[in-house]
Amino acid sequence: MQNLIQQWFSNIRADILSGIVVALALIPEAIAFSIIAGVDPMVGLYTSFIIAVVISFAGGRPGMISAATGAMALLMVPLVRDYGLDYLLAATILTGIIQLLFGICKVAKVMKFVPNAVMIGFVNALAILIFTAQLEHFIGISTMTYVFVGITLILLYTLPRFIKVIPAPLIAIVALTSIAIFSGVNLKTVGDLGAITQAFPSFFIPDVPWTFETLQIIFPYSLSMAIVGLLETLLTSQIVDDMTGTESNKNGEARGQGIANFITGFFGGMAGCAMIGQSVINVKSGGRGRLSTFIAGIFLMFLIIVLGDLVVQIPMPVLVGIMIMVSIGTFDWSSFKYLMKAPRTDALVMLATVVIVVYTHDLSKGVLAGVLLSAIFFVIKISTVKISNDGTRYHIQGQLFFASIDGFVNYFKKSDIQSKKIQIDFSESQIWDDSGVGAVLKVVDLLKTKGIQVELVELDTSSKKIMDKLNGVLSSH
Repeated sequence: MQNLIQQWFSNIRADILSGIVVALALIPEAIAFSIIAGVDPMVGLYTSFIIAVVISFAGGRPGMISAATGAMALLMVPLVRDYGLDYLLAATILTGIIQLLFGICKVAKVMKFVPNAVMIGFVNALAILIFTAQLEHFIGISTMTYVFVGITLILLYTLPRFIKVIPAPLIAIVALTSIAIFSGVNLKTVGDLGAITQAFPSFFIPDVPWTFETLQIIFPYSLSMAIVGLLETLLTSQIVDDMTGTESNKNGEARGQGIANFITGFFGGMAGCAMIGQSVINVKSGGRGRLSTFIAGIFLMFLIIVLGDLVVQIPMPVLVGIMIMVSIGTFDWSSFKYLMKAPRTDALVMLATVVIVVYTHDLSKGVLAGVLLSAIFFVIKISTVKISNDGTRYHIQGQLFFASIDGFVNYFKKSDIQSKKIQIDFSESQIWDDSGVGAVLKVVDLLKTKGIQVELVELDTSSKKIMDKLNGVLSSH
């Protein structure tokens, strides 16, 4: 109970103010992602409201922002195009169920298999994507657009030196929106992205046939969204952990994401997940607790229902400036030094992750490629077995498994062993799998045909166990 109170009410003022800033930043993103998915802008706005509110109670990472995202929107395009909104809502409900099951099965433990190089690449790729997504909103539009973006950035970087009580992004939005409205300057606004309907979301059951055929249609999309959503969420959660110096419940977050998406599907929303851009805005604005996420969702709805006429007049260059600041703050600038100092394989993994994510706009492909590439380099690195001998005792250095056995077997095939009795010393080696066991038995049989007696010495407990378990099985083949 004490921990729950701490997560909700230990940072009230900063959480409320940061939540307001995030709500303002969520609006253009939600509308833009709705357009990408091919649905009405209100779908994205309802999604952001419901997920933010639900995840503030159900999630495992206080202070992280979850809402409609571009990564998820891209996966929805074919489903919406071919089957319509109701099938998307049904797929969103199923996405929630799958994520809830993933959380119950503690899928978050797979995070330990994501190398640091992939994490760096993931962060940098997201920073690049956040920045490039802003280009269409200010490049080649007008001189005043550049002016407002520039003024916004100046305010964001200078105001925190003098004013710490109110987040700089909030001051910038209020001040520059007021200037734009009263001066009548011609700028693109939030309203240019899409119409905002001043109405609450209502509960309804998607109008689809609840049959096995429908399940066949939506399941591939739901599974993809569940995996991509959890991947982005867990990686973002780790980033927020590092930024705040706190730990979070990753499996609890996975379950919370499932609950949030399940509920969203019944209120006209599409599947969403954690947003690194808005999460960074929240943290940099002072948000730390669950209250900041809750306020972001509630204030978003307040903006739509009560202040909708004002919200549509917020200049896009101001929000662009905020997102550029986020991209600059998100990018790991020390990664340039990392490229020079890190092992070449790690540097290559980091670059590959960045390039694939930026090229495909698909976080899961980039991260998966990075993890696989790291695994391949790891296997190559440890697959070298070194063997030395003093005539009767052969010392093995390195791990014996499927990728290293050829060198081990070939050494003894080519060796001209004069002694009739030798020892193979495993004090600096370990037998990992059935391929390693098979290789050892093959060498023993090979030397036996040459009249050489072999004794295996210094086997550790796990190597003895797998040898005893598979010896009879493999010898019979």
